[in-house]
Amino acid sequence: MLKILSFSLLIIYFAVLLLIVFREKKSKNTLDFFFAGKSMPFWALSITFIASWWGAGSALETADYAYHEGMSAFWIYGMPVLASTFIMILGSAFIRRIGYLTQEQIMQARYSTSTSKILAIMILFFMTLNAAVQMVGIGEIFSAYLGINYGFAVILGTFIVIVYSVFGGFKGVVITDIIQFILLFISALIVLVVAVYYSGGVDNIYDKALIMRDEDFFSFSYGFEKNMVFVITFGLSWVIQANVWQRISAAKNQQDATKMAVMSFFVYIPLYLLVVFTGMAATALFADMPKGGVITAIVTEYMHPVLGAFVFLGLSAAVMSTMDSLINTAAMTISLDIAPKNYSDEKRLVLSKLSTLIIAIVAIFLALAVRSILKLTFVASDIITSGVFIPLILGFFWKRGNSYGANASMIFGVIFAVYNLLIVQGLNLPVFYKVQTAWQAIIGICLSALIYVFVSLVTKNENHKINDLKTGYKGE
Repeated sequence: MLKILSFSLLIIYFAVLLLIVFREKKSKNTLDFFFAGKSMPFWALSITFIASWWGAGSALETADYAYHEGMSAFWIYGMPVLASTFIMILGSAFIRRIGYLTQEQIMQARYSTSTSKILAIMILFFMTLNAAVQMVGIGEIFSAYLGINYGFAVILGTFIVIVYSVFGGFKGVVITDIIQFILLFISALIVLVVAVYYSGGVDNIYDKALIMRDEDFFSFSYGFEKNMVFVITFGLSWVIQANVWQRISAAKNQQDATKMAVMSFFVYIPLYLLVVFTGMAATALFADMPKGGVITAIVTEYMHPVLGAFVFLGLSAAVMSTMDSLINTAAMTISLDIAPKNYSDEKRLVLSKLSTLIIAIVAIFLALAVRSILKLTFVASDIITSGVFIPLILGFFWKRGNSYGANASMIFGVIFAVYNLLIVQGLNLPVFYKVQTAWQAIIGICLSALIYVFVSLVTKNENHKINDLKTGYKGE
C-alpha cells in the first residue's frame, strides 16, 4: 500500500510541478534563466537559499548520525550551515553591491582570465559532486519507498529535476523550491512527532538513551574536536558556494540580499533540530541502526501508509530542491564562465539548457559509482576549502595578492584534496596529520594561505587590480 500511494503521489507531484513551470513566462535570456531577471522577492530567495542546503545530508545523514552520537550530530550539517549563513549575512550586501553575476567574473576582475577559468572548473567539479550526493539520497529514498532498483531510482529522481530545471531555469527552481520547502518542513515535523509518540515520550527516550549510550549522548559539545572538521571543511566551502552567491546576485538590491540571509539563518535552526531530535528519539524505537536509515524505518514501520506516502514526498522534495540548485549553478558555470566570451546570449541560453542535461548525466554516473553521501560531500568540500577560500576571500582585502599567488593556491588545493582522497581510499602515502579531521582542514587552509602570500610577494605586483572589482563588468 505504501509503495502504491508513494508512487501515485510522486506522479501527481511531478504533474503539478510541470504545470507550474510551463505556465510561467519562459526565459528570454541568460539573466532570466539563471537569475530570474532579478525580480524575485527576498522571502522567495530565502526559501530557495534554505532548500539549496537542506538536502540528502540534512534529511538523512543527520538523523542517522544523531542515532549514534546524539545532540552533537547538529555539528555535521547544522553548525556549518549556520556559520556559513552568518558570514553571508555580513557579506551579502557587499557581494550584491559590486554587481558581478558570478564568482568567475569577480576573479577575472581581481586577478586574471587564467585564475577565473581555474576557479570555474573547480566550481563545476564541486557542484557536480554535490549534485551526485543528492542523487545518492534520492536513490536511497526512492528504492526504499517504491521498492525499485537503486540505479533506476537515481535516474527517475534526477529525470524529474532535469525536466523542470531545463524548462523553468532559475525561476522554475525558486517556484518549485517553495513548494518543496513546505512539504519537507511538514514531513520533518510529522516524522519527529511519530518518533516521540511511539518511543513513549521524552522521558522514556532519555531513559533508554542512557542505557544504550551514556550522558554524552545529550551533550551538544561532545566530540568537539572530531566535529570541528565538519564546521571548518563544510562551513568554509559553503560560504563561498556558487549557488548561494547566485541567489545573492539574484536579489533586487543589497537590502533584499541581507534580509534573505537573515531569514534563512533563523529558519535553519529549527529545521536541523527536527532531524537531530528524530535521530535521538529513534534510540527508543530501534536496538540497532535499521536498514535504510532511521527516517525510512520510522515511516515504514510506524506510520499509516497515507501519512508515510506524504513523508516520502517531503523527503524527496528536500533532496530534489537541493539537486536542482546545484545542477542549475553548474550549468551557469559552463554557460557564463567557461564558454567563450564572444558567444551570443541566444547561444548561451541554448548552452544553458544543454549543460543542465550534461551535468545531470555526469552526476548520475558518480552517484552510481560512489554510493556514499558523506564521502562525496567531504571530497567536494575539501577541494573548495583548500583551493578557493583563501584567494577568493583574501583577494577582497589584501591588495598585494596577485594572480600568480591565486593560481598557485588553487592548484595546491586540488592536489591536497586528491592526496587526502588517495589516503582515504587505502594508499599508504606519507602524512603528518590525520586525514578527515579538523587538523586536515586547518593545515590545508594554512598551507593555501602561505602559498598565496609567498607567491604573491615574490612575483609581479598587481595592486591596481583590486580596483577592478568596482570598475569592471557589472551584472546589472
